[in-house]
Amino acid sequence: MGVFDFIKGIGRKVEADKDQPGEELQERMKGNALMRLVMGLGLEVEGLRIDYDDGVATVAGAAPDQATRERVILAVGNTEGVAQVDDRMTVEVPEPEAVFYTVQSGDSLSKIAKAHYGNAMKYPEIFEANKPMLSDPNKIYPGQVLRIPALDD
Repeated sequence: MGVFDFIKGIGRKVEADKDQPGEELQERMKGNALMRLVMGLGLEVEGLRIDYDDGVATVAGAAPDQATRERVILAVGNTEGVAQVDDRMTVEVPEPEAVFYTVQSGDSLSKIAKAHYGNAMKYPEIFEANKPMLSDPNKIYPGQVLRIPALDD
């Protein structure tokens, strides 16, 4: 649990209905749009709730495992307009946390794998760890935050 920083101006776009008046209603609708995003990715969290307030998305619920918890944080945080994710989720089966890495200009999954694992050919581990947010190992962008899981020995 904690607060995770992201770059507010980049990422997947989810839109609240801009014709609705009032900032409070807009923020409630943004939270609902983020929930639809998470559920649409098939990330199942019991009692999922996402509140959005001025760039901060607060995520609560019970994730079945650490990987799902981290994927929810990244799906929400890698969304345009979200600067921070305040993680208030619990995990049913505690596991070690993965490292979060912010993609830099010129990065590729193989370059990231070489830096973290010492072997560029381990890039599929990073790709798999970031599904369903990533659909193609060649489609990452600067500022995107990825999970870098520990390798099983």
